[in-house]
Amino acid sequence: MRDDAPARLSTGPTRSFPMARSILALMLREMSTRYGRTPGGYVWAILEPLGAILVLALGFSLVLRSPSLGNSFILFYATGFLPFNIFNDISNNVARSLKFSKGLLVYPSVTWIDALLARFVLNLLTGLLISYLLLGGILMLSETRSVLQIGPIIEAMCLTALLGLGVGSMNCVLGGLFPVWDNIWSIITRPLFLASGVFFIYDDMPPLAKEVLWYNPLIHITGLMREGFYPMYAPGYISIAYVTLVSMALLVLGLLLLGKHHKDIINA
Repeated sequence: MRDDAPARLSTGPTRSFPMARSILALMLREMSTRYGRTPGGYVWAILEPLGAILVLALGFSLVLRSPSLGNSFILFYATGFLPFNIFNDISNNVARSLKFSKGLLVYPSVTWIDALLARFVLNLLTGLLISYLLLGGILMLSETRSVLQIGPIIEAMCLTALLGLGVGSMNCVLGGLFPVWDNIWSIITRPLFLASGVFFIYDDMPPLAKEVLWYNPLIHITGLMREGFYPMYAPGYISIAYVTLVSMALLVLGLLLLGKHHKDIINA
């Protein structure tokens, strides 16, 4: 070998897509923590919303002759409950993402945005899978006579995910800086299940209630979801622009505040 030959530096293998790898690792960790420690695992994630839908359908079928749309109680309440459930899971879990991954955020390769996105993606994929299985099963096993419109269904799910991420990001900041906020939020949102169109459609409400409920973004999402399953239903009150604006405003503000205060939240 020539003495004047340039020495070649030995470099280790470079890690490609470090952010994606961190997010995937955090997702796998949460999957094993949440679903791997109980018998049945993901089965319970499907049985819980199914049980809630069945209870709603059975209870209201005893006092009403037919649902507000169609002839199937279980489909009507599933199309309202499942988007709300996805929003609730995403917003609640994203709000606790920094606290859940606090021990791993001390490593430079894991950032606060990784923790946020890992919980968002995992809960979104889980919610979409559960919704697909339950709605698909309902359509196959019952005579719903539905003609699906895929466009409104996809729009409803996208808006649900965006709103859940926006609310969750904002609550992550408020709950991290002011621990009492978690209690305040739980009190504020208790009527949300009733005011989001799970039990009813917006069109059946009196004028005063309509004026108030219109400002709840979830009432637009449940209406859009039902439009995809009931072709004869054409809700004129839905504003995709309003839901998007509210979601993006919360998301941008939440991310800006997290970028500034995430160290305070982690070290609290």
